[in-house]
Amino acid sequence: MRTIEKEYERRMHALSPKERIARAEAMYHWSREIIARQITLNEGPVGTERLKWLVAMRQYGADSTTLELIRKALDNVPH
Repeated sequence: MRTIEKEYERRMHALSPKERIARAEAMYHWSREIIARQITLNEGPVGTERLKWLVAMRQYGADSTTLELIRKALDNVPH
């Protein structure tokens, strides 16, 4: 293992459970923002509610049951 990887592992193991959860939450938020920017670039401006569901579709669309629920929710959101 390289020095950088060892230091990363050391620092990650030093985090408290609360800090690990906060870090995971921040990374999840960051990934949602990236997906939202990609959608906006590809589709143009969309409303906040619609964008929320389009992001969810990208994140959870691999599961057919979840995808169907998201599509139903999108049907009720104005374009």
